[in-house]
Amino acid sequence: LVLGGLLTAQSEELKARFLQRKPAVDQLKNAGIVGENNAGLLEFRNPAMRNGENDALVNAENADRQAVYADIAQRTGTTAQEVGKRRALQIAQLAAPGHWLQAADGRWYQK
Repeated sequence: LVLGGLLTAQSEELKARFLQRKPAVDQLKNAGIVGENNAGLLEFRNPAMRNGENDALVNAENADRQAVYADIAQRTGTTAQEVGKRRALQIAQLAAPGHWLQAADGRWYQK
């Protein structure tokens, strides 16, 4: 996740957490368990695969993404929701083939 040039100690901690979680998040995406929704957040595609470990991972990732979106929104005079929507478009462009994505209209598709 691009942090938009944040230079605070908090942003460095966020960046470290994103990097630490990335392999596990990618594993969930590759397995089709989660997809990237149109708000720039992870969402379970396969509810049967929800468990304590997966829930904790997705919740931590989404909480950190929301913190970044809120910071960017504050600095740019927009809303965190708008930042998330813009980020979702970037994520869709960068997504690996086979990953699940949610279009702006709410429809899910595989890249």
